[in-house]
Amino acid sequence: MYRCQWSGNNENMQVYHDTVWGVPEYEDQRLFRKLILDMNQAGLSWQTILNKMENFDQAYDQFDIEKVARYDEEKVASLMQDAGIIRNRRKIEAAIINAQKVLEMQAEGLSFSDYLWGFVDHQVVDNKISAVSEIPAKTELSDTIAKDLKKRGFKFVGSTTIYAFLQAVGIVNDHETACFRYQELSKKV
Repeated sequence: MYRCQWSGNNENMQVYHDTVWGVPEYEDQRLFRKLILDMNQAGLSWQTILNKMENFDQAYDQFDIEKVARYDEEKVASLMQDAGIIRNRRKIEAAIINAQKVLEMQAEGLSFSDYLWGFVDHQVVDNKISAVSEIPAKTELSDTIAKDLKKRGFKFVGSTTIYAFLQAVGIVNDHETACFRYQELSKKV
């Protein structure tokens, strides 16, 4: 059974590759969680985030959008002391702001899911990657979404972070075409 090369020999990375990465996600809560995790990964390895995933879930109240949106300075200070997560004040504050922005979208009658999937007409973008070296760091799509998110007031959402997010939540299928998950996910498209 062939997997994308980036999953390596690490069991956590393989499980993530096999069960999560590239699977289309449509639920706002899960999309928000993944956005915040990808945002925290900026400048670090994904393995670092995987190792801290349970801690992130606990520290951020299971990424409940309404709860995160209400975090105050006391909660920020508490998160800054939590060695189980990435203790970066800018990333913590961005998570709060981004939760508030998702709630604003929802109040306007637009789900975060419909907003994101609307950029691709609700169809998975299949890049038909044959080797990991072909995977871009960002694309015109991620540039467009990052620019629009920033215009809406979202923070820590650069094009590279957004591209990783789009891959993770299955908006973009960048599994290598020889990968068993590519075949499985292509059938769902």
